[in-house]
Amino acid sequence: MRETLTRSLSGLVYIFLLIGATLYSIESFLLLFAIFLVICTSEFCNLLNLKKTLPIAIALIGYALFAFFNNFNSTNDLLLTLATLFISFKLIRFLFSDRRQHIDKQAKFVYLIGYIILPFIIIAKLPFEGKTFAPTILIGIFLIIWANDTFAYVVGKSIGKRKLYEKISPKKTIEGFLGGLFFAIIFSYFIATYLVEQPVLHWIIISLICGIFGTIGDLIESKFKRIAGVKDSGKIMPGHGGILDRLDSIIFVSPFIFLFYQILNYA
Repeated sequence: MRETLTRSLSGLVYIFLLIGATLYSIESFLLLFAIFLVICTSEFCNLLNLKKTLPIAIALIGYALFAFFNNFNSTNDLLLTLATLFISFKLIRFLFSDRRQHIDKQAKFVYLIGYIILPFIIIAKLPFEGKTFAPTILIGIFLIIWANDTFAYVVGKSIGKRKLYEKISPKKTIEGFLGGLFFAIIFSYFIATYLVEQPVLHWIIISLICGIFGTIGDLIESKFKRIAGVKDSGKIMPGHGGILDRLDSIIFVSPFIFLFYQILNYA
């Protein structure tokens, strides 16, 4: 009972902090995600057994240059997206590889940049769709991810029988994955209609991206934790683990959603 209460309270604090800072102002949004970036970089370095000083410095400099000084250059945005997606597909290959996993130092820095730093820069750019600050876009994405995660757990717990990828995440089931995806699509209708006032079809596509690639992102982080021999990426959130444990889905889906918006803008 006490553990459940602690988990619920820390989860509520996280949700109110994220939504409140995102809605309050551009500065509070960028500052909060800069803090999240530092924590996630630190936690990821712990998983990969990397010294933290240089990675955190690279993360903050990159975030400041690309996020705080957003020049809305479509060519730069496309190059940023393609670079991040290149690492994303390397990570998908890494996830499904059966070979014994040894990550050399060069690969560790590549994963750090492409899996943590560049996605945070993209997350900082997502609410600026249309060159004006629209925080409800990012909140809508988070709501879909939370709906997907919640109902994947509920459906999987209730009727889940077939394992999704047992050797990495034994508790995830195919039924849970499909249930989460279904309810994410349902949520996308209400978000498109009442929160962001964008075409429903666009948000159904975003919900599919979140459901599919968010699950892959969660599995990738689980594989890093399995290699490191730990249950959670950190301990900053009682009952939840680390910030990376909470943001692994949005981190991985962000370049795919950003690419989708770029395609819409070019169409």
